[in-house]
Amino acid sequence: MARITKGILGGFSGKVGTIVGARWRGQDIIRSTPKASTRPPSEKQQMQQSKFKMVIAFLQPLKSIQNKYFGSASGSKSRVNMAVSYTISEAVQMNGDTAELVYNKVLITKGDLTGFQNITALPQTGHVIRLNWENNATQGNASETDKVNLVCYCEELGRFETFESAAARNALTADVTLPAAYTGKEVQVWSYLHNEKGTSASNSIHLGALTMI
Repeated sequence: MARITKGILGGFSGKVGTIVGARWRGQDIIRSTPKASTRPPSEKQQMQQSKFKMVIAFLQPLKSIQNKYFGSASGSKSRVNMAVSYTISEAVQMNGDTAELVYNKVLITKGDLTGFQNITALPQTGHVIRLNWENNATQGNASETDKVNLVCYCEELGRFETFESAAARNALTADVTLPAAYTGKEVQVWSYLHNEKGTSASNSIHLGALTMI
């Protein structure tokens, strides 16, 4: 069933017979129902489908973060869609027929807030990650009250751990504790800053792969 959105002379959404009504880039459009292809996907199409499925699965747990802090929503393209597009084009490589993520190219957030200065991450006893950085609160649009956030991913466990507002920019250090299941596991670590109001963020930075102790 189709739904008329702006009265009898307006656009509609949904399917009527062999046509479909929708909104695309702010415009009402009508198109014919696509026919199912009987051709098997080409090697290039299979490769793109493999990349897409992997990236969607990887980014799914980060939707709430990226919906707020990945670029700026533009037209009909959401921030989450922009994160998917970026990751597929910039942070995926093929190893034979297998799509693989290039973790040091993955962006968790993308924004214009001034980022970290000389940040490091080191594992500590008790499955703890210790962050240290320099205070650059006088640079650009930075503020001492900007919040430090950490995102950790363990490929072996297939799990993310996120630590939001772990410290303020001017704290210069922060410790976060992962669950005991991470002991001895390799963890990919990213960090980013967002302002106190939660309206803007920095580009995330990949801090490396750490083996938890």
